[in-house]
Amino acid sequence: MLTADSVREAVDNYGDMLYRLCLVMLKNTADAEDAVQETFIKYMQKSPMFNGEEHEKAWLITTASNKCRDMLRYRKRHAAESEELLADYAIEKSDSGILEALMELPEKFRIVLTLHYIEEYKVDEIAEIISRSPSAVKMRLQKGRKLLEEKYRKEYL
Repeated sequence: MLTADSVREAVDNYGDMLYRLCLVMLKNTADAEDAVQETFIKYMQKSPMFNGEEHEKAWLITTASNKCRDMLRYRKRHAAESEELLADYAIEKSDSGILEALMELPEKFRIVLTLHYIEEYKVDEIAEIISRSPSAVKMRLQKGRKLLEEKYRKEYL
């Protein structure tokens, strides 16, 4: 059973990271906030047992990304957020241009690029999180990098 302190600790440790992930996937602050909130509600309701911090983090990322996918199916009519907002959530200010270009990629590339380069997950871990094969993740990373480079060069160079 989870305690209030353990939930608070999870929110402190992973809340910002999950919010960035959801914002990149959903392109909408309200939807991103909802997805993170629902992820932590599910965390409290399910009270899963974890084999360590990495297992807990992977569970939260998987749950949040699944929630985002569900929301994308049902909320396609919502307007996208201003790209200026992304600069506030960039890890470094120099990353904001990359994040803006990343937002324009299809969702299947955004998620693998975000997990690999921003959250520093390995290919096998990403494959498990998104329920795809490692070779599919590698292909998405390769195609995503190419698309990102094209968009970034076109807009920012």
